[in-house]
Amino acid sequence: MARVGKVDSRINRRMAGSMAPPVMEARRWLEETPENEQFPLINVSQAAPVAPPPPPLIEAILDAAANESASHVYGPVLGLPDLRQEIAMKWSSSYGGAISVEQVAITSGCNQAFTAAISAVAGAGDAVVLPIPWYFNHKMWLDMMGIESRLLDTGAGLIPCPEKAEAMLSQNVRAIVLVSPNNPTGIEYPADVVDRFFDLASQRGISLILDETYRDFDSRGFAPHSIFAKNNWELNFIHLYSFSKAYRLTGHRVGALIASKKILAQAEKFLDTVSICPNQLGQRAALFGLRHLGEWLAEERREILRRKAEMEKEFQNLPGWSLKGCGAYFAYAEHPFEEDSEKVVRRMIADVGILALPGSMFVPPSMVEIGCKPIRFAFANSDVAGIQELFARLRQF
Repeated sequence: MARVGKVDSRINRRMAGSMAPPVMEARRWLEETPENEQFPLINVSQAAPVAPPPPPLIEAILDAAANESASHVYGPVLGLPDLRQEIAMKWSSSYGGAISVEQVAITSGCNQAFTAAISAVAGAGDAVVLPIPWYFNHKMWLDMMGIESRLLDTGAGLIPCPEKAEAMLSQNVRAIVLVSPNNPTGIEYPADVVDRFFDLASQRGISLILDETYRDFDSRGFAPHSIFAKNNWELNFIHLYSFSKAYRLTGHRVGALIASKKILAQAEKFLDTVSICPNQLGQRAALFGLRHLGEWLAEERREILRRKAEMEKEFQNLPGWSLKGCGAYFAYAEHPFEEDSEKVVRRMIADVGILALPGSMFVPPSMVEIGCKPIRFAFANSDVAGIQELFARLRQF
């Protein structure tokens, strides 16, 4: 993976010191590799729906565009009141807790929810505990802000340990960040682990930031944690969510941030200076989805779980490979070759037309031994037949 050398004095050093966007870098590998006519590209590099929203949702967007003049002008910085209220009501029900509309903000995607949350609780010189392997956009933003990433190794099981995190806390640590179901590993963190992280954050007076972008595809049939059911959860908890995956609204950029009113008051300053308000059509689409597409989303979840099961079955029959995590949109597996994961991935493009992401994109260069074997396969856009073709090629590789 490309690293920054000498920095032009006209360039922000923090920006220059951040990694290049990994998905874009992987696409450049495609441009550098001659097309293999025998193997049309299978792209399992990016975790984003490529299909359009379902027809009823498209119709709702068209109707809003044609008949709601408010959908074309600035709206409230923290989002449409009706959407915020719907989230507060549905999340309170699904998590067994109490969330008010004043504790909900709408953002331009979940990445912006994260940047707003971090900007509200930490600044240059502060530190944030970040488990590795990380979600790379989280690491990029912390670097750009001059915030230290206090890296928490998740070990062979890829589940972060609250006790190890506690040993890393110091006076300048302002938050702990978790992603569950996890990107890149797919692992669903056990509820007791998440709850213990919340207890730790509460004891130390810092924030637990939990990114639940993929919660709609969690294989468990119950709330993934009990934090929202606790008294005064808002003092130390920040929840992040994305509508991109649930309703295929990636291009409309709609996410959510749930936190205390004090945190949202600071986040509002950030959001107002960056985007002023979330996408108006996207917000109306998200609201329509929450109100009318429950069964459609349930079937989407069932289909993702079928694909997950197929990935697990196929890896069992792939000699030499070791599946470390699988869930939501991702399979995280170790390859059996002597080369590091980036070289293996680039060879996969040339030899069998598969584009995935190497584990080196999810760890720092100083921990290359952790990233040299894993490869992330984002399988959500491949149906069962597509997954079978993926593994037929991997067996030839």
